[in-house]
Amino acid sequence: MNDHPDIERHPLQPFLPSNAQILMLGSFPPPKERWCMNFFYPNPQNDMWRIIGLAFYVDKDHFVKKGAKTAALKEHRAKSGFRYEEIVAFCKAKGIAIFDTAQAVIRLKGNAADEHLEIVKQTDITALLQQLPSCHNLCCTGGKAAQTLADILHCATPKVGEYIETYFADRAIRFWRMPSSSRAYPLSLDKKTAAYRRMFETIGLL
Repeated sequence: MNDHPDIERHPLQPFLPSNAQILMLGSFPPPKERWCMNFFYPNPQNDMWRIIGLAFYVDKDHFVKKGAKTAALKEHRAKSGFRYEEIVAFCKAKGIAIFDTAQAVIRLKGNAADEHLEIVKQTDITALLQQLPSCHNLCCTGGKAAQTLADILHCATPKVGEYIETYFADRAIRFWRMPSSSRAYPLSLDKKTAAYRRMFETIGLL
């Protein structure tokens, strides 16, 4: 990979609990100025941790810091956002691994939109799965991630909210495509949560 000045490399290490039964994959993190924690789905405007809170605790604010309102985000970014320690502990306890389908990208318009991401280097999914002996579920949390993973797995892309069965890295895999947790994706929070809940129930985590 050439050292092009616009190439952005992934700022986080893969989160890979040894007991993971599912590996959740987005496309790539947003620009750092949008972060409220050093973990995946760090933008307070992204609803992933609200979806997880609703699915597991019937509370969209379960992982949200109390009093963390996005209107005051710029002034209080360090004190606002999500409950990092609780999220990490939850994912370890449940066996949820997280990373992204791209290791390096160019932001064509400098923002977080998937349609403006040029993937320079795909993630080595085989290498991740080698560290996750119990993982037989790959979940993409958006359209670009799903397209990228389909290219890596050499298979079709599932319909939103569904999965297909395939074989990859010497194991049977269920490849899930979930609705994006971005608020730009035109689906209600309740309907997004219902799709994720079905997935977690099928896997046996819920």
